[in-house]
Amino acid sequence: MFYEKKKIVDLFKSKITQMNKKRGLEFFLWALSIFFAAQIYSSINGPIKFNRVKNERYAEVIDRLKDIKTAQVAHKDVNGFYADNFDSLVSFIDNGIFTLIEKRDSSYLEYDRNFRIDMLKEVTVVDTLGFVSVKDSLFGDDIRYKMMADVPIDGSDAKFSISADIIDKNGYQVPVFEVKVKKDIVLYDQNKDLLEQENKVISVDGVNGSEIILGSMTEVSINGNWPSIFDAKKDQ
Repeated sequence: MFYEKKKIVDLFKSKITQMNKKRGLEFFLWALSIFFAAQIYSSINGPIKFNRVKNERYAEVIDRLKDIKTAQVAHKDVNGFYADNFDSLVSFIDNGIFTLIEKRDSSYLEYDRNFRIDMLKEVTVVDTLGFVSVKDSLFGDDIRYKMMADVPIDGSDAKFSISADIIDKNGYQVPVFEVKVKKDIVLYDQNKDLLEQENKVISVDGVNGSEIILGSMTEVSINGNWPSIFDAKKDQ
């Protein structure tokens, strides 16, 4: 009688053990399937999220570079060269003055000693109409220009790199400038594998290379290396 009860108990324990193993295996398979599902979702959603963040941040950076371009063009118009540091550029906006002029064609008669007659001379007359503040003309009451040096990415305190010079181009001395920031800085907290791919982009629809660049130190250019889609976004 005792042995029969013991056999029943042992059999019951064996079945419980088998059930526990089965449940454990089922739980493991469920966990494994969830893991693989998450991996598949990440592989699909990861690039989508990366591109969304990339485009948003690129748009912010490019808008800042456009402000720098506006300021640099004004600096050259007034001073004849570009600023090679942001302190000078901000100071120029704060204190610079545009001279408002009007050009008009005119003519007059002048006696020509060779032909011994009065001859018509055509000239361009430049009239000074007044003066206006660079700051008021370019930015009005907006003080965003004071932060031109800062890369506008939350969580980053990085600065744009700026340089300027006078280069020889076909015998002419031409002022040039360049402002740039690495994509590694703009996308510092994004997937490293996707970022590595982005640094190698060569495409008409993308920002080519590993940096976002305005201007050039070797060519006479004040354009950026971004596609026109980013210009269209600001105009909308």
